[in-house]
Amino acid sequence: PPGTDLQIRPRSGLSARGVIAAFGTIDSDYRGELFVTMYCLSSAGIHVAARGDRIAQLAAAALLPAFFEEADDLDPTARGSGGHGSAGSR
Repeated sequence: PPGTDLQIRPRSGLSARGVIAAFGTIDSDYRGELFVTMYCLSSAGIHVAARGDRIAQLAAAALLPAFFEEADDLDPTARGSGGHGSAGSR
């Protein structure tokens, strides 16, 4: 229903073996067949998915309304503009 977020997520057991299902979002107004994009890491070799295999999982959540306000400046923070990994380096 509107206001709901449905996400496709990988399964940890397959991910541990190098078979990755890509994250994806299913819009609330979509009514078609579901597809899951999967990748095999080179260490996984070949993986064959058969009908009925559990290849991904769905997670549903309620969406909160978000309102944005354009600003010329942002207040400084301790993290600043640090990117990936910067929050865990303290």
